[in-house]
Amino acid sequence: MRNYFSYGGHPLFHNGSPCHFHDGGGTHFHDYSEADKSALADFFWKSDNVELTTVGIDIGSSTSHLMFARVHLQRKAQLLSSSYLVVERKILWKSPILLTPFLPDNTIDAVQLKEFIDAAYQAADLSREAIDSGAVILTGEAIKRINAQAIAQLFAAESGKFVCASAGHHLECTLAARGSGAAEHSRLTHRTVLNVDLGGGTTKFALLQNGEVRATCAVAVGGRLLVQDAEHRLIRLDESAQRTADSLGLTMLLGEKPAAEDMERIIETLAEIVISCIRGEQPTRLAQTLLLTEPLDMSERPHLVTFSGGVSEYLFGREARTYGDIAKPLADKIANAFKSGRIGATLTDPGNGIRATVIGASQFTVQVSGKTIHISRHAALPLHNVPVVFPALASNSDFSSAEVAQAVHAALQRADLSPAQALALAIPWHGEPHYFRLRSLAEGIAIALDDASSLPIILMVDGDVGKTLGHILADELNVARPVISLDGVKLQELDYVDIGKMVEPANVVPLVIKSLLFPAGR
Repeated sequence: MRNYFSYGGHPLFHNGSPCHFHDGGGTHFHDYSEADKSALADFFWKSDNVELTTVGIDIGSSTSHLMFARVHLQRKAQLLSSSYLVVERKILWKSPILLTPFLPDNTIDAVQLKEFIDAAYQAADLSREAIDSGAVILTGEAIKRINAQAIAQLFAAESGKFVCASAGHHLECTLAARGSGAAEHSRLTHRTVLNVDLGGGTTKFALLQNGEVRATCAVAVGGRLLVQDAEHRLIRLDESAQRTADSLGLTMLLGEKPAAEDMERIIETLAEIVISCIRGEQPTRLAQTLLLTEPLDMSERPHLVTFSGGVSEYLFGREARTYGDIAKPLADKIANAFKSGRIGATLTDPGNGIRATVIGASQFTVQVSGKTIHISRHAALPLHNVPVVFPALASNSDFSSAEVAQAVHAALQRADLSPAQALALAIPWHGEPHYFRLRSLAEGIAIALDDASSLPIILMVDGDVGKTLGHILADELNVARPVISLDGVKLQELDYVDIGKMVEPANVVPLVIKSLLFPAGR
């Protein structure tokens, strides 16, 4: 993909000489051949337009699937702008849904998974060389170390093209809310929306206000915790299902045929945990043991409840087949809670169910930083695939260093990141650049991030204070880590960033922003 520097100021040639529309010597555009005119028009179009072929791959504990798309990006019309916006997205091909293959030792069968992915490329009539970018999203069992390593080997040759996001619980919540269309629905309607992503092994909750994720939660309830074969013998019994059975005094054994009434009690109990979370009730003792995060902060009640994930396909009538699991009866019980009025909010289809995360096929936008930047001499560039996190800072008021540190820690928790790994803080800046505000901001960042790591502290500021902020951190607070503080950068949640080397004499840094691409609403 080209960026601003690959063509900015580049001369065009005609028969070995620079080509102009009118060069003052009598040469006019109409003097050139049709082939030259076509080449000239093509050059200008490619200067402002980029088309990418992308792939999104979702590998989860229950299902795996992928999608190919073509993304058209166009450079902003403002003078000298080097930022690209998505103007069109076309789905090229969707794979069937694969039940994620597991080996007897409960690790993912990477060989079978590779065969599925290879077959998808062939069916879509696309080669790996034809793919410009993509996202591999690992969730549930796939995120476990031994599985993640095996899956990474499948894409080792394409590592430069892919954002490989091993999604933790909080990030899964956000991915599902955005990929389903719930976040965009909240933004367009200005309503508070609770998105419930009901998958095979977990349920993820995300509370949204004006399109922004305000709270997240995950619980070990899903549609494939229990699976029976054609003879109704148990062939899968997840730990959370076993724990639920134990709490009810029921015996569940692999290879045995459980009583229908026992299965009904387990499904009812699991459904009640999801319903209770939606209603904002305190978790029961069993629910507390199944929580994978802190309980959902429901200080703001939702107007609408949306669903995504595999179980949502039953909830909205897009799927009728069953696969020996508990997904359909689980969906039926939750649907009845809405019909009976137990859940007061309106049930709404956000538009994308089981494919919510795979819709996040990666796209690229290209930016350059502003000129007021700070880069420590010992900061090693370039850097690749740095995740971006957004601390929730008060935009139009003063803040203390303690408040900043707390906001940074909370943002890291939401993104399932550690201060010890490479990451970039996206800092919105509003108001006057008073020293005391910048000093408090810098002190809070230092409290949260400064340690013995050799990795740089990376700041992406959307106001013109990058240089001052970096100077305070590096020269006044003397943080141990290198500092890269850039401004004039526009980012969004779930972005990853590549940072290039300084470009002289402009003294700017080229950036490649890798964004997960989500639907624009219904």
